Amino acid sequence: MGDASCKVAEIIDNIRRVFQVVNEQSKLAERETGITGPQLWAIKAIAEGAPINGAELARRMYLHPTTIVGIIDRLEVHGLVLKTRSKTDRRMIEVELTEQGKELLTNAPEVAQGMLIRGLERLPEEKLQKIWDGLEELVLMLGARDVAPQLLLSSELNVPKTENKRGLDVK
Repeated sequence: MGDASCKVAEIIDNIRRVFQVVNEQSKLAERETGITGPQLWAIKAIAEGAPINGAELARRMYLHPTTIVGIIDRLEVHGLVLKTRSKTDRRMIEVELTEQGKELLTNAPEVAQGMLIRGLERLPEEKLQKIWDGLEELVLMLGARDVAPQLLLSSELNVPKTENKRGLDVK
C-alpha cells in the first residue's frame, strides 16, 4: 500500500473509532440513566452552571436555543429539572436540577459530546482550524452541506446558524 492509501485507510479507521465511541457512550448513558445522551449532556451542563438560562445553556452546549427548549421540556417531564422565572429578568427562564436530577448525576457516565467539546476547547487556534478544514472537506465530499445537523445518536435537530465564520451559508 502506498503512503496515500495508508493515510486513507487510517482516516477511515479513525472515523469508525469516533462513531464507535459516540455510539457506545450514548448507549451506556441511556442504559444507566434512562435518558438520551443529549439529555444527560444537558443535565451535566446545568449542574455546572445552575441556575442557568436557556441561552447560556445553548451557548455552553454549542446548540441553538430552540434545540435546548425541547431538551429542557423533556427533562422537566422526567422530573429532572425545574424551570423558574429569572429574578433579574422576568422574561427569562432559569433551569436547575431537581433532587432527582442531582441523584441521576451521581453515577452517570461521561457523555461523548461533552468529552469532544472539552477537548476541542482546549486546542490552540491552529489545530482547531486544521480540524475545521478537514471536516469541512468531508462534508463537501459527502454533499452534506445542506443536511441539518442532528445531535449525535438522537432525533434532535440542532437549528443551524445562517452563516459560519467563512461566510458560507449553513442551512
